[in-house]
Amino acid sequence: MKTEYTPRPCDTSDVELPAELTPLIEDMARNVHEVWAQNRISEGWTYGPVRDDSLRYHPCLVPYDELPESEKQYDRATSQETLKLILKFGLQISKK
Repeated sequence: MKTEYTPRPCDTSDVELPAELTPLIEDMARNVHEVWAQNRISEGWTYGPVRDDSLRYHPCLVPYDELPESEKQYDRATSQETLKLILKFGLQISKK
């Protein structure tokens, strides 16, 4: 029996990312896609123009630059929220 699931992500609406972290969002988004694609491929998925779970085809198994903008935006949002959460927890992000 399934129970209803209500997501409760940490509220990061009060966190403003410093401008110097803006380029990091795109770099992280690219890496998020690469990790996702690597995991899918290792599970036997291949590129297909239409997603087919039974055949393990996925249209997003392409390089990041070839993704539709909507998919890139999804990865950017994930990356941005991750950075905001790190800052919310009181940690700092700095270059070596």
